[in-house]
Amino acid sequence: MLRMLRSPVFVLALAASLVLRVDLAGGQGTIKIAYTDPLSGPFAQVGDQNLKQFKYILDWINSRGGALGKKFEIVAFDNKSQPSEALIALKSATDQNMPIIMQCSGSNIAAALIDAVDKHNERNPSNRIVYVNCGAVATELTNEKCNFWHFRMDAHVAMKAETMVRALPKEISKVYLLNQDYLFGQSVQRDVKTFLAKLRPEVKVVGDELIPLGKVKDFSPYVTKIKASGAQALITGNWGPDMSLLIKAGMDTGLEVRYYTMYAHLGGGATAIGPNGSGRVRSVMAFHENIAVETHKADTEEWTRAFRGQHNFDFYAAGFRTIFEFIQAAMNKAGSTDPLKFAQALEGMTITDMLGYQVTMRKDDHQILSEYFVGVFTKGVKYDSEGTGLGWKTEVTVPAKDLAQPTTCNMKRPSA
Repeated sequence: MLRMLRSPVFVLALAASLVLRVDLAGGQGTIKIAYTDPLSGPFAQVGDQNLKQFKYILDWINSRGGALGKKFEIVAFDNKSQPSEALIALKSATDQNMPIIMQCSGSNIAAALIDAVDKHNERNPSNRIVYVNCGAVATELTNEKCNFWHFRMDAHVAMKAETMVRALPKEISKVYLLNQDYLFGQSVQRDVKTFLAKLRPEVKVVGDELIPLGKVKDFSPYVTKIKASGAQALITGNWGPDMSLLIKAGMDTGLEVRYYTMYAHLGGGATAIGPNGSGRVRSVMAFHENIAVETHKADTEEWTRAFRGQHNFDFYAAGFRTIFEFIQAAMNKAGSTDPLKFAQALEGMTITDMLGYQVTMRKDDHQILSEYFVGVFTKGVKYDSEGTGLGWKTEVTVPAKDLAQPTTCNMKRPSA
């Protein structure tokens, strides 16, 4: 027995066991949230800026007590824009008993996570996890693909498409659609055409293309086709380099159209538009820095000013702060970090966001209902973007009640 106790194998095993216990005990002091998005590759800027805004927000949330007396901690996983990598991140998160996994970019990845989280939770009722969707917005994810363990914290494509179509001025009669060829881009293509037919049947779609995600380096051939079509407006859900390179090519070649986008307000968009793009680009958004000025919200303006003092890009993620405030409130209401308990507390919850609006997590489909804005990139605003001298100004404000749409979700809820 003494020989066995002194053996190198036994000593190493004992040491590993002690380290494991120390790590687990240390982890009990924080509530860890897994975050998986592209942190390398062509879309890395999006993931990196999201992560920096998460950390800024959580510093504020944690300074106000976190949840249940514990601080939140973000643990990042690079999914390289691949569903398979996101599933590896999910496995790592569940291995570490994290109660939440967050993901924002890529509805194809979101669909894979919804399915994988559901299967994991069914097989492992003592180690469940909640998927908080911070920006994967294909409409079907909270309709036919809805799931109890999935909460979407951004307006979905049909909501944004309706808002975009309603924002088209009456003189627009010809539009060109250009979107990314995967679940999200296909959803934009479908939903924009649906609302054009419903709300603006006189508008003609003179071009409709899908492009390979993250593969196009030169958009000038597409710009040439848009020019030749006679389109007065370009409608696109492109994001990341597929958005910035498209807009830059249009600006460089003097494409005289109105741009209606869903993501031109994110990192790189302002630089792509440039100082000569005043009044030409619109974006459907949850927030821009000049809203605080427009609505006389001094506390929100101070929040964004402080962020700018630490970072070299705009704070655009008021919706992210709402996410963490929802999580904080749900855990405090449930008195637990147990995924089932705080998920049940989150259903139907209403909170007041940083702009003073009432925001609800709809119980029927776990789709957030919040205000949204259409902003125009223009001169003459207090806060410019990316040193261009231009910034975002609100043209349209859509309250939550007007953004809400019916759902086809038929959700199955766990019994225990």
